[in-house]
Amino acid sequence: MGILEIKDVNKRFGGLQALSNVNLSVKEGTIHAIIGPNGAGKSTLLNCLIGKLIPDTGTVTFEGQSVLGRKPHEINQMGISRVFQTPEIFTDLTVFENVMIPCLAKRDGAFQLNAFKPVLGETDIIEKAEQMLIDLKMIDKRHEIASSMSRGDKRRLEMAMCLAQDPKLLLLDEPTAGMARADTNNTIELLKEIQEKRGLTMAIIEHDMHVVFSLAERITVLAQGTPIVEDAPENIKGNKKVQEAYLGGAHE
Repeated sequence: MGILEIKDVNKRFGGLQALSNVNLSVKEGTIHAIIGPNGAGKSTLLNCLIGKLIPDTGTVTFEGQSVLGRKPHEINQMGISRVFQTPEIFTDLTVFENVMIPCLAKRDGAFQLNAFKPVLGETDIIEKAEQMLIDLKMIDKRHEIASSMSRGDKRRLEMAMCLAQDPKLLLLDEPTAGMARADTNNTIELLKEIQEKRGLTMAIIEHDMHVVFSLAERITVLAQGTPIVEDAPENIKGNKKVQEAYLGGAHE
């Protein structure tokens, strides 16, 4: 049994069957990619994983506990963090302040952002935030205002914020979207380092096959809401079902 289990999940929006009998198991400590053409159901499935959508039927469990219907902070408390397509950061704060927020939330629970102030005397929080920036190779940018950074750096900052929550599962929604190739390659190497250092489980939705084949140990291919293939990367490239799905298949 995997750390994340998706069983018999179905989701319909009006006349559109977005997900149909989806079964998927993500093993602990692995990087599992979920790919497919536009309209295949990837984003719908991801939203079911974080409790944003509730399937019409089926179950989604993390470490044996259902994630369905839980609020975002409850999902985080279970040990699941998500990196979004568009980086979700606090643009008016510095890089260091951004990373301090999830460090404080991890220790103290929910608190009001409008009451947040840098806590100069809190050694444990400062040390943890600094270590996150060292790990993500951003310590030299600690005093920069987040809004002034490149897209690649904003994505890296969001990863630092997610990792500051000490997740067991990191969900990445197109983590290299909009990046130049150099930034994409840097992100690939960074994710490899994070996974090796932490033994972290990752589930990635990604269109860039260079990213997928560079990172994933297991790949699930969706087409029209249904898993059509699950296999190791070396067996995906030449698979006729995958080729047919991308060349002739699903629509938005």
